[in-house]
Amino acid sequence: MSSLITDWRDRPTHRKVWALAAPMILSNISVPLVALVDSTVIGHLPHAHQLGAVAVGASLYTFLAWAMGFLRMGTTGFAAQAAGRSDGAALRQILLQGLLLAMGLAVVLGTLGVPLSGVALHFMQPSAELDQLTREFFHTRLFGLPAALATYALVGWFLGTQNARAPLAILLSTNLINIVLNLWFVIGLDWGVAGSARASVIAEWSGALLGLWLTRTALRAYPGQIIWSALKVWQSWRPLLAVNRDIFIRSLALQSVFFLITVQGARLGDATVAANALLLNGLLLTAHALDGLAHAVEALCGHAIGARDRLALRRSLVVAGGWSLIASLGFAGLFLLAGHLFIEMQTDIQNVRDTAFDYLPYLAVLPLIAVWSYLLDGLFIGATRAREMRNGMLLTVLLLLPFAWFLQALGNHGLWISFLLFMVLRSVTLGAQALWLKRSDGWFSGKAH
Repeated sequence: MSSLITDWRDRPTHRKVWALAAPMILSNISVPLVALVDSTVIGHLPHAHQLGAVAVGASLYTFLAWAMGFLRMGTTGFAAQAAGRSDGAALRQILLQGLLLAMGLAVVLGTLGVPLSGVALHFMQPSAELDQLTREFFHTRLFGLPAALATYALVGWFLGTQNARAPLAILLSTNLINIVLNLWFVIGLDWGVAGSARASVIAEWSGALLGLWLTRTALRAYPGQIIWSALKVWQSWRPLLAVNRDIFIRSLALQSVFFLITVQGARLGDATVAANALLLNGLLLTAHALDGLAHAVEALCGHAIGARDRLALRRSLVVAGGWSLIASLGFAGLFLLAGHLFIEMQTDIQNVRDTAFDYLPYLAVLPLIAVWSYLLDGLFIGATRAREMRNGMLLTVLLLLPFAWFLQALGNHGLWISFLLFMVLRSVTLGAQALWLKRSDGWFSGKAH
């Protein structure tokens, strides 16, 4: 206990954590703010199926895009360790490989997205109006997929170099453009649901182009040359692809859980799927804010492991963990005391409001449960321990399935209880593996995957 207190009192670590976390929290919060603006703008249109279409269409798009989240997470860990070694050539190779992967995957996903969305909507059994608008929204959003995936790789690379200002500029620019265009296209030009999708596409391309331009300045801090011949050698791709493969499987399992919430909510009616979307905006707000601290853990822990600095690793975890707990308490209090205002701000459709009010207590509890999995994700990403992340997530989903099956009888209450249990199991499975690695000195010895 005394060593934990000593670690917490280390002011240089607090400064390092917040130098990375503060700009990332600001930029991350802009992401759910876009979802809030989308919901607020569309939620004040006359019909629940319009809000439901944005919720379902965004869920379909997010399932594809966020399943590719390994492009950010895998890039961060390798870039952080290369920066810890001051290896400019490796940093350039990681950046280029990340961008090439992003473009290739965007082509594949764009081709598969249309037929897969049709299958998904068939299982959701939405109303005819919800089905039509969802397809229109989703098909338009696919044009922004290459830019979204490139941005993942760029943000991950910048974080690995402990440069939080560039991601701040990218994400703030993207999301501010999205907000402004949403208001203009939906309200000003009366383009409805399609206008919201078009705004997102333009914003995603704007952010990606800005990120590419910012790499010029960032590379000057790490002199080196790209070894072009290495890109033709399979062995140079193998470490990144191995980590990305495992994080992809982990992300696919994670996004499947979120997607199934939308599917089950859609089966319970337009008002329920819309209400769940408003509540999940609260989770997005919490998760993206707490992820700012998790991103600091990724960069600092990856750097510490690259430099083989055990003390820096422990202190980074203690300080970031303490602030994460404080922040989660704040969000829990916010939703407990002001949750009704949060819902009312997003829509004036009364049956959607009433439905969301019934489930607000679940949203208030979520930050306290979910915070630990975010923090542990940051540690494993920084250490490029993707295999352990994959195994933990798959075990979590397998443990959850029987409980979720039996809780179906409780309707939407059962859905939210299952989701809370999922977050508990995420933290337990990752925490158990982290303790095992600590006891075996696995963070600094053995092969990361």
